[in-house]
Amino acid sequence: MQINLTGHHIEITDALRDYVNTKFAKLERHFDHISNVHVILNVEKLTQKAEATLHVSGGEIYADSEHEDMYAAIDGLINKLDRQVIKHKEKMKRH
Repeated sequence: MQINLTGHHIEITDALRDYVNTKFAKLERHFDHISNVHVILNVEKLTQKAEATLHVSGGEIYADSEHEDMYAAIDGLINKLDRQVIKHKEKMKRH
């Protein structure tokens, strides 16, 4: 799985990059058909926003999350993606 990490109005530090990589590694354990991921971390005044598009076999999965803390926004993003990935996996089993 290839992760493309982009920052808008934020410097992508090694700590942030490691955090994102660790979180997405957990996602990959649930579903190993993720080919690549595009993650955008964005800061707008007091709001930190994390959004991602997963390219999976059979389509794309998108989610975003906002919080005052970037790490909490990433956690929220992973939780949303995790639920969507599980749903996608169930759909794949049915077909």
